[in-house]
Amino acid sequence: MARTCSKLGIRLLYAKPYSPEATGKIEKFNQTVGSFLREAALNKPQTLDQFNRLFNIWLEECYQNKPHSALENGLSPNAAYQRDRKALKFLDQDTVAKAFLHCEERKVDKAGCISFEGRKYEVGLNFIGCTVDVVYDPADTEELAIEYKGHSPWRVKQLVIGDRAGRRPKLPEFMQPVSAESSRLLDAAEKINLKRAQQQAPAISYRTVYKEGRSDV
Repeated sequence: MARTCSKLGIRLLYAKPYSPEATGKIEKFNQTVGSFLREAALNKPQTLDQFNRLFNIWLEECYQNKPHSALENGLSPNAAYQRDRKALKFLDQDTVAKAFLHCEERKVDKAGCISFEGRKYEVGLNFIGCTVDVVYDPADTEELAIEYKGHSPWRVKQLVIGDRAGRRPKLPEFMQPVSAESSRLLDAAEKINLKRAQQQAPAISYRTVYKEGRSDV
């Protein structure tokens, strides 16, 4: 919303939450719409075109051209609008279309690319580590517009990695991984254990020593 208003030269103001006195115009308009919905239910319009035609009539006669007690001398909103001395500002269609494009932030990775909807787009090595604004049309994301402070907007296309790019060459036969037939660690531990057993003095077992004619030691 902030980006759209800035592109159209509109100052964006926020009202405090739960303060209807600060949003009187909107509250009055909502009342007008609610009144129309109750009246339209009686006419039972059969199509969307009929519904919109009735709403335009109601909006013009029961809101825009109806005297308003909050306006000077009970003017209608339309009359007060026509009395404004400020010249109307007309924008071309291209400016309006660009103002309402979607915008999201993305951080440029170490390869100078951004990820967007699961795809890679090359932004440029000069913007590594920077957070850029991605402006796009949801119906067509093959090409994106990138905006960054101090630079004119530029367009980037989806990064396509071909068959000859990024493919790792096959290793020579002698460098191919070989499956192990035994545990070298376990074999080494077994050799050390055998050597340690040979170096140790044999222990005497007193249970094998019997006195002559007796079964106890």
